Amino acid sequence: MEHQGSGMAKRLATFISGLVECMCFAGVIFGWASLVFVLKDLHYFEDMCMSAANQTTNQTDCSAQDEQLSLIFTIGSFMNNFMTFPTGYIFDRFGTTVARLLAISAYTSGTLLVAFSTAATAVILFPALSLLSVGGILLILTNMQVGNLFGKHRSTVITLYNGAFDSSSAVFLVIKLLYEQGLALRTMFLFMSACSAWHLVRTFFLMPRHHIPYPLPPGYTYGMSCRRRSQSYRTYEEKRRPSSLDEGQDSGNLHPNSALSEENATTKGHTETTLNLKEPAVVSFWSCVFSQLFFWHLMWLSVMQLRHYLFIGTLNPMLIQLSDKDASLVSHYTNAFAFTQLCGVLCAPWNGLILDRHKRGQKKQGSSQGVPDSLADLRSCVLSLLITVLQCIAFSICASIPVLPVQYATFILQVLSRSFLYGGNAAFLAIAFPLEHFGKLYGIIMGLSAVVSLLQYPFFSLIKGPLKEDPFYVNIGLIILMLLALVNPFMVWRECRRRQKEQDATHSSTIPVLTAEKSGLESSI
Repeated sequence: MEHQGSGMAKRLATFISGLVECMCFAGVIFGWASLVFVLKDLHYFEDMCMSAANQTTNQTDCSAQDEQLSLIFTIGSFMNNFMTFPTGYIFDRFGTTVARLLAISAYTSGTLLVAFSTAATAVILFPALSLLSVGGILLILTNMQVGNLFGKHRSTVITLYNGAFDSSSAVFLVIKLLYEQGLALRTMFLFMSACSAWHLVRTFFLMPRHHIPYPLPPGYTYGMSCRRRSQSYRTYEEKRRPSSLDEGQDSGNLHPNSALSEENATTKGHTETTLNLKEPAVVSFWSCVFSQLFFWHLMWLSVMQLRHYLFIGTLNPMLIQLSDKDASLVSHYTNAFAFTQLCGVLCAPWNGLILDRHKRGQKKQGSSQGVPDSLADLRSCVLSLLITVLQCIAFSICASIPVLPVQYATFILQVLSRSFLYGGNAAFLAIAFPLEHFGKLYGIIMGLSAVVSLLQYPFFSLIKGPLKEDPFYVNIGLIILMLLALVNPFMVWRECRRRQKEQDATHSSTIPVLTAEKSGLESSI
């Protein structure tokens, strides 16, 4: 009993510390609008304003400076997504400890580069922001598995962590406010670099060496302990032997349903059914990538992510234009935008609650029909995916209205939409595809969507050039483009109907054995 109590305390410590880590470090790059305000005050790239100055008037044209700062964010946000595929592979192949050490190294290097940058060496912001992006995405990638520790609340935990990732963009707001109070930018980034010591402690004591399996096996333990452990207190990973692992296990990651498979194998009279369930459990990574579900989910993520990235990257020039270059108004609305980002950690769990509550409803409805858990999980995603698209369309409409007070509503809808977007993306991948491929699938979908996000820079150049700083037509085009995202929830709904028909057809000829394992059902994708 004492051991169980200490285990629950450790899980809560892992959850809370992971939430803090995601909220304070993982997604700081998306607070770029606040940092741009500081960088301009420190005269970063100001020489471009002089070279682009209009010779016939006294006004200084700083559009070249804006483009350079926008390019830094474009490359940084691209690296944030594109590098998730190789880092996801590292996470799947080598485990949590190796992935987190890589994340800490990248993050520390990025903060040190920003700390020692000056207006004369402003160009080092390009690698600095890229390193912050790569380190941050690896931190959240290794933290999302913490949801496996909490069973039925798994989707809520995953979306909560993604909401904390969104809220971490407010860190640059804190830096902006402290800078206005006289604190040096170098001092603040050196402090962020020193926090890597805390990341290291958490890596070795509150995280597993490899992966957290789902569902959890009995007596599961993880992490290092300060006391000498007997055989009964050794971690789950220390007790394992390679010979006891299923073939579906990948790099120390327990196959999610290996415990159920063993129990089914010993069930009298169900040998044939068990073999049928285990046979489709081996689902190749590429069969998931080339499935229709993956393709339309990629479209769903890419078009909405492009809308968000373009908005964040062009926020400062847009506020300057709408406020007629009033610096105090620009500062006020920049602060308002950054404050709303803090609400991401509060908004994201709503998506998780929608998933978990709808899933429980689907399970109750289908329990008498023998509906498997994986099908109920997939059905619960349809509503979540649809709500996310509608939120993003509403946000885009508000962003297209060139009225400054309307931007308050834009900020609220943007953080709500973004929280649902990333939390829903991670939860959907964990539900719709085999867990042993989660890291790689998460990485490749973020990487491919990053390629689409590169369009933000040509859009920005189009607004600054031919459109003469009027983003109206670009905004309308993006709203039309986002209608493509509505196809994804429809495709998931259609896939659920197809699987239900297959389930009804097989139900009449076979006797259900426990609950059909998840990864076996996903092989039909």
